[in-house]
Amino acid sequence: MDRPPYWRAGAGPAGLYRTRPMAGDAATGGPELSVVLPAHNEEEILATTVADLVEGLRQRGRRFEVLIQENGSSDGTAALAADLAATHPELRVESDATPDYGKALRRGLLAARGDVVVNFDVDYYDLGFLDAAEARVRDGAAIVVGTKRGEGAQDDRPLTRRVVTGGFALLLRRGFGLQASDTHGMKALARARIVPLAERCRLGTDLFDTELVLRAERAGLVVAELPVRVEERRPARSPIARRILRTLVGLRQLRLALREE
Repeated sequence: MDRPPYWRAGAGPAGLYRTRPMAGDAATGGPELSVVLPAHNEEEILATTVADLVEGLRQRGRRFEVLIQENGSSDGTAALAADLAATHPELRVESDATPDYGKALRRGLLAARGDVVVNFDVDYYDLGFLDAAEARVRDGAAIVVGTKRGEGAQDDRPLTRRVVTGGFALLLRRGFGLQASDTHGMKALARARIVPLAERCRLGTDLFDTELVLRAERAGLVVAELPVRVEERRPARSPIARRILRTLVGLRQLRLALREE
């Protein structure tokens, strides 16, 4: 049974050790679908999320892989991810000592083998979104964003976080000409068309996916949206004031990077 989406918990990059390759690649021709899952200090809920995703995707009869991009965890997340990969042949794990959510997404996307790549967070995923978004990608969209702000979306997070999200979207629209109503959270991507853009992205932390969506729009690719419901199931791990400052600095870096090109 599909689970409701949960709001973001983690942050991170990937890369120092890797589990064994997915069994059966040679016989099947590789996965059709890749799910990228950044994981930072997710020991408490990682096993449940992986079980939900693997069971749901197996029920759909898909050739798939789940890439856990563990990054900078100080709990038992890295060891648990390795144990899960020993149990689930569809699972691959990469780990890096530095916590950086954006770099984790980027590395996962570049390492993925499926034609369609979906990124979820350990506490924010929805197989119903995956079904609808994958169909849109296979119908021609380069990116499908699960929007918290578009028509039909339901954002049940605290008012402060909704206001910050709205202000961030306004800043992107006015300052960068972004057409999409949202850039963070669940997304489905056409790997062949998006990987060249991801390779050019310079920012990590909170802004990799924003840079990626911006680059896709500027390249003339189709960026579609699907409304989602989102609620905060646990407090944000980064103080909102610190995140705002970090984002403003990052946006300045992004403007300079795009201008140089």
